Amino acid sequence: MTKILIIDDDVELAWLFKDYLEQDGFTVEVIHQGEAGLQLALSGDYQLVILDIMLPDIKGTEVLTRIRRESRIPVLMFTAKGDDVDRIIGLESGADDYVPKPCTSRELAARIRAILRRSLPFDNSLGNEPINAGPLKIWSGKRKALWFDQDLELTSTEFNLLETLAMQFGRIVTKNELSKKALGRPLARFDRSIDVHMCSIRQKLGCQHDGRSYIQTVRGQGYQLVKEQ
Repeated sequence: MTKILIIDDDVELAWLFKDYLEQDGFTVEVIHQGEAGLQLALSGDYQLVILDIMLPDIKGTEVLTRIRRESRIPVLMFTAKGDDVDRIIGLESGADDYVPKPCTSRELAARIRAILRRSLPFDNSLGNEPINAGPLKIWSGKRKALWFDQDLELTSTEFNLLETLAMQFGRIVTKNELSKKALGRPLARFDRSIDVHMCSIRQKLGCQHDGRSYIQTVRGQGYQLVKEQ
């Protein structure tokens, strides 16, 4: 049974989500303090963390930054509805996706399942054969990536995005396709999630000898993992 940790100081809402998610088959623990939630998130006992961006003792983004120093556990951020700054900061800090508050329990469960489907390793002989894309090697089944034969530390969403680009190495992939495969949902209008995740991936890959990024933006179309010149 999937164990989920909710870190949120909104007591009533957090327990409402806990009740709904447990009826939906999840095991859920709720904590209302950031520092205490951080320790639980790093315990290895949970498969996903739901983290509010506003907490009473420490910022949610600081909790997330500290989680990412030690763990790749998927993190879904609660952000203020309509606040693009909160969303971007959360994604830049390493969140896999976000849900604006208030949201419905059904939407929350759908986002959780989308992340889990794309973040947990699976036993599949096809997935255990690497995808080769220039200096990049990706094992889908093992959720493992090598860049110039060095381990590449990626969040689950970053892994999914890079895997999608690698599977179409040298070709343009639309933002809508990337959103569907990496986030499990169609691209929403004005949603910059893909752009923020791509920025993080670019930083991790570095630049080619001529200073160009390995991931090119094709204006009005999408992104392309290019071959080194």
